[in-house]
Amino acid sequence: MTSLFTPIALRALTARNRLWVAPMCQYSAVDGVPQEWHHSHLAQFASGGAGLVMAEATSVSPEGRISPEDTGLWNDRQGDAWTPIVAAIRSRGSLAGVQLAHAGRKASTWSPFSGRRGSVPLEDGGWPTVAPSAVAFDGYAEPAALDTAGIDAVVADFGAAAQRAVDAGFDVIELHAAHGYLLHEFLSPLSNRREDAYGGSLANRARLLLRIVDAVRTTAPDAPLFVRFSASDWAEGGLDVDEIATVARWASDRGADFFDISSGGLVAHQQIAVGPGYQVAFAERVRREAGVPVSAVGLITDAAQAESIVAAGEADAVMAGREWLRDPHFALRASTELGVEIDYWPAQYLRARPQG
Repeated sequence: MTSLFTPIALRALTARNRLWVAPMCQYSAVDGVPQEWHHSHLAQFASGGAGLVMAEATSVSPEGRISPEDTGLWNDRQGDAWTPIVAAIRSRGSLAGVQLAHAGRKASTWSPFSGRRGSVPLEDGGWPTVAPSAVAFDGYAEPAALDTAGIDAVVADFGAAAQRAVDAGFDVIELHAAHGYLLHEFLSPLSNRREDAYGGSLANRARLLLRIVDAVRTTAPDAPLFVRFSASDWAEGGLDVDEIATVARWASDRGADFFDISSGGLVAHQQIAVGPGYQVAFAERVRREAGVPVSAVGLITDAAQAESIVAAGEADAVMAGREWLRDPHFALRASTELGVEIDYWPAQYLRARPQG
């Protein structure tokens, strides 16, 4: 048995391996409701042997959507639509997760399929956006700074969405605090110019995230709780990995279980040094400094690479995105390449399993 195919406990649950599907937006929902596309898209990864299938950034409120085509969990109709999708994932042996999100100042934008970029005008179905401060992302509409009541409403929205996630059958909940969306905007001094209890010091900038951890722990006390962080803004004066390690430790003390380490997305002038596994060092640093379990993500594309990351103790699991899109049976292929015998090849596909 390899490190990558060693099961891992997540509270009372067990993921059958450590090769997981990262959340990937599909921009295919209608009024926040997932469609048949989401069903087939996510279920195929479970058939392909994933240990955990994480559904895309799913908004906790209408104004928190990245685009008008984003999925949501702000009403029961959406929760009901997720239920059969989650059942399909779980029936194939994978854990089902959902990433709860609020896009903040990067909300109300055109989907990649539209051929347009920037903010969707109000007359075309867009909406006013909110952020910690009235500072726009480059090329987007200026957001309104959230007041105290608005912050309280965001906390309540995350708590309510977590309850709907549990009711829909999701095993794992992830909070999206990365890629320049609202919780990341509060964490970074590049986007948070506040002078109240939510701005200034790192403890103040982390206050909203920690309140949301508390709220989700109240409504979903038993679900494994992940947090996705951007460990660097890749820009002068922005967040760095040491700060994220500190916030991860604080979140762990409040009940978060696992940390999904990515980077970037906050500012348009970021300078990212991209290459195979380019974010793994961030994951290893957070794991070591905070003493918490982490997953690594970012141009992890083959079995040997994923195995080496887990075996070296750089991360406890690997999240992949594009490679799962290229091959929805990535885990089945990886088991063969690593010479691992697994007992969850679908019976319908056994004739294709390489022999010897």
